[in-house]
Amino acid sequence: MKERIVFMGTPVFACAILKCLKEADYDVVLVVSQPDKKVGRKQLIQETPVKALAQTYGIEVFQPERIKDAYEQILRYRPDLIVTCAYGQMIPEALLHAPRHGSVNVHASLLPKLRGGAPIHKAIINGDSQSGISIMRMVKQMDAGAVMKQVAVAITQDDTMGTLSEKLAAAGGKLLLECLPLILRDEAVFIEQDESQATFAYNISKEEEKIDFTKPLQNVYDQIRGLIPSPIGYAFLNGKKIKFHAVRKKEQAHAHQNGELVGMMEGALAIACEGGYLLVEELQMEGKAKLDAKSFYNGAGRNLIGSCIM
Repeated sequence: MKERIVFMGTPVFACAILKCLKEADYDVVLVVSQPDKKVGRKQLIQETPVKALAQTYGIEVFQPERIKDAYEQILRYRPDLIVTCAYGQMIPEALLHAPRHGSVNVHASLLPKLRGGAPIHKAIINGDSQSGISIMRMVKQMDAGAVMKQVAVAITQDDTMGTLSEKLAAAGGKLLLECLPLILRDEAVFIEQDESQATFAYNISKEEEKIDFTKPLQNVYDQIRGLIPSPIGYAFLNGKKIKFHAVRKKEQAHAHQNGELVGMMEGALAIACEGGYLLVEELQMEGKAKLDAKSFYNGAGRNLIGSCIM
């Protein structure tokens, strides 16, 4: 008889892990995901990515508002193992310890570094040269469980939160499949984390989405690409919010004021920063559609040259 697995996850990143479990023919008897949310101006209900994928496999989906008040329904599925990945709620200890093989998590950092809900965003924002995946035991404390195995993933200067997520998701699925046979035979060795080395990557706040153009070019560049494709960094231009969807950087000495909109440069809209220029390829003004830099410049942008982005 196959071991019964309950999978818990919510965003696109977690989809890769569920897909690996199914393609490896593991018996996923239930998927637990966050409740669907209303999005956009029309407040249309949008399914979580993990729910949508689970339905294509014909797996039953459970979406409790508060899992601590509803976890007993999960126990009815008699899981032998719980696998979590970016679920989004603190899971009660009674549920974590119920399966005979316990509960394991696929976390997108090299623990104990970057515990929390935004390790991929923060790795880029912090300017780190690598991230990684950790397979760990689930415990009550956030991402503090013992670690079985890790794999490092390099972060390039071209990576955004989106591209790094794709690389980490692929690495996470592969690593989990390497670990599962040992976990299900109760032969896995888990090593406790060094608490003195722990750092945290809490969910991105509204304040962290605001780009500070008084900082050096590399810091500005890292912050913006760490917020692409979501939640997207912004600043203000003539009192209107401007969002940055695609950027490059050019290191070069100049005499412009930090945040000054300089004009077109190498096919992008150049904004002066300490140490060079932020080259914006795609942007979005408040109340407007997303535009490439040339289209923006040929429209309203040409008359804004010399203005400062705050």
